[in-house]
Amino acid sequence: MSASGPTGNSFTSLLRNNPNYRSTWTGQVVSEVGDHFNNIAVMALAMERPNPGLIVTGVFLSRAVAMLCAGPIAGVLLDRLDRRRVMIASDLVRAVIALGFILCVDHKSNWLLFGLSAMLMFASPFFSSGRASVLPTIATPHELHTANTMTQTTSWASLTIGAFLGAVGVKSGYGVAFGFNALSFLVSAACISRLHCPGGFRAVQSAGKRAKTGFRQYRDGLAYMRSTPLLTGVSVVSIGWASGGGAAQILFSLFGERVFRAGSAGIGIIWGCAGVGLLIGGAIGYRLGKKLDFAQYKRTIAVVYVIHGGAYVLFSQMPTIGWACVFIALSRAAVGISSVLNYTQLMRHVEDRFRGRVFATLESLTWSTMMVSMMLAGAASTSWNPRTIGMVSGIVSSMTAVVWTWMNWRGHLPEPPVVAETESESEEVSIAIA
Repeated sequence: MSASGPTGNSFTSLLRNNPNYRSTWTGQVVSEVGDHFNNIAVMALAMERPNPGLIVTGVFLSRAVAMLCAGPIAGVLLDRLDRRRVMIASDLVRAVIALGFILCVDHKSNWLLFGLSAMLMFASPFFSSGRASVLPTIATPHELHTANTMTQTTSWASLTIGAFLGAVGVKSGYGVAFGFNALSFLVSAACISRLHCPGGFRAVQSAGKRAKTGFRQYRDGLAYMRSTPLLTGVSVVSIGWASGGGAAQILFSLFGERVFRAGSAGIGIIWGCAGVGLLIGGAIGYRLGKKLDFAQYKRTIAVVYVIHGGAYVLFSQMPTIGWACVFIALSRAAVGISSVLNYTQLMRHVEDRFRGRVFATLESLTWSTMMVSMMLAGAASTSWNPRTIGMVSGIVSSMTAVVWTWMNWRGHLPEPPVVAETESESEEVSIAIA
């Protein structure tokens, strides 16, 4: 555990007093803004090609397949190797791939665009799941909830900032956008290289265990998730959110353009309000997470998912864009609360030796469900009214609350041991003895 000096509950105290987290956060800000430069540029390139709808679908499909393939590999390597080095390698590889997108400007091969998109997404979980895995190592138990909240809200804020800056960057030329994306990964790698922990960043392994093959190690990770009710519950919640979250990628454009006839400005307004909702939810989740015990946390998750799904349905039925934005912000605020609370619980309860596999698997589940939802919504939009698609998506997302409540009522969501504190105390004892 890093010794980070006196800690406080505020974000500024965390950044001031914990140099490890400060480096991680700085790298996150730069790399995630760079990611959105890439997203905007790739979508803009796709829209310049013949049959742009098919090209965009191909990009999303290539990303989904890559994420599904990368998740198991990333999880195993993060639990087998030094996580800091894996994250640095991910950044360096992504920097090279990001520069490769410049070739797509002059070479009109769609397969090159699909291939580079797939490779960039394949390399991503080695970093993002690694960051989640090391957070309990670089933050004290008292800092962990603050660190998790700040990490998630930073992602949501960078989505808005990065999308705006990415649009500006594309106007300056695709080379600028892709070049900045590559540079952002190099800056992130430099920041991660500054992380320091006396015990290193390898996962804690059980003594006396024989080394296993990657397949068996991943299978053990899945067995651990199945045997830990909280992880099963959070997996269900992640799938439930993604079932509506994927459709939203399509619906926001449909509502801005077709339903409210507000053009690209309408799309931007809806996305902006959704982002504001996430930030508000993150702030509420941070305050709740400091006060709720485990039983109250479980009840809160059920309530916020009812709010999320219900607000999503209301969003789809509103007569004006103003009211639609109010309810999509409310829906996303509920998601923000759930996300902050769930990930804090995971970081407190998931054993260090399984963290890479757990976070990588959850990321793969979420992304794959979002992509399926997105494709279904896109296909449905050719014959169904967007309001109907939105209503169905909201109802499906609300069913998450039913499943979660049933699991809790049946006693299937007991609190696991708080391993983050246990590992911290064990390490402090070892250091004291030494």
